[in-house]
Amino acid sequence: MTSLPPLKALHYFDAAMRSCSFSLAAHELNVTPGAVGQQVRKLEEWLGVSLFTRQIRQVQPTPEGLAYWSRIQPALAQIIGASRVLRAGRSAGVWVTMPPSLAAKWFARRMSGFVATHPEVALHLSSSSALVDFDNEAVDLAIRYFDGTPGPLDAQLLYTDDARVYCSPGYAQRLALHRADDVCRATLLHNNRHPHWNTWLTRFSNLPPEAIAGIGAIHFDQSLMSIEAAKREQGLVLTSALLTEDEVANGSLIEPFAERLPLNKGYYVVHPRTATLRPAVAVLKQWLINEATR
Repeated sequence: MTSLPPLKALHYFDAAMRSCSFSLAAHELNVTPGAVGQQVRKLEEWLGVSLFTRQIRQVQPTPEGLAYWSRIQPALAQIIGASRVLRAGRSAGVWVTMPPSLAAKWFARRMSGFVATHPEVALHLSSSSALVDFDNEAVDLAIRYFDGTPGPLDAQLLYTDDARVYCSPGYAQRLALHRADDVCRATLLHNNRHPHWNTWLTRFSNLPPEAIAGIGAIHFDQSLMSIEAAKREQGLVLTSALLTEDEVANGSLIEPFAERLPLNKGYYVVHPRTATLRPAVAVLKQWLINEATR
């Protein structure tokens, strides 16, 4: 028996422990579940203990497996992080992730300006609202929507958000929308990013709770879909000014009411607090801050 455990098996074991599933680990590693199981068995044979109990369509870590993983996982994360830093140290590529709505509605109209002024930087953009595991994902910067509590991250505020009502000009005219109480005649377009219609109506209208509850509504899981529905005269959308810049500029959406709801959340650019940013990453971060300031 060699002095080192099988390193490939450690990698597969770590993925299986993080997901508590051979199938999910296989998807992450782009292999078959059988390959994950084979590597885990190889590690178990080397250690002489069972790391998982196998059941039909389910695996559970054993106490020995949990204790072993808790000791090796920090070391694996250090190896991954050190290798990534060394490999990318001279890279001009920057990997950034942000919510899909912000990527489509705010960043897309600006990114050509960044490329034009910084042609030496290779930009890699992904759109996701999921939390980033900077230790195990190839991500340099993330833009996230939250209250700014940084935890282990460096969090630089880009925009403080508020919720504003938008609709098409034709919809506002057809329903004679002039003040907050007129919302009772409209359809409310809800979205997960700004689920604040009840708060907005309670604060700015004189409608009783039963009248508010009786207003017609359509629910969307994405801001993009609710904004598109508002453009098509399907109702009123409550959303961020960042996501409606193009529509307001071309006149397809207007604010029928002056009332705006302040929020305790905003868009922040984040990265690990202890990270030393490569020059290309620092350039993109400063550009994002400058764009937000403008």
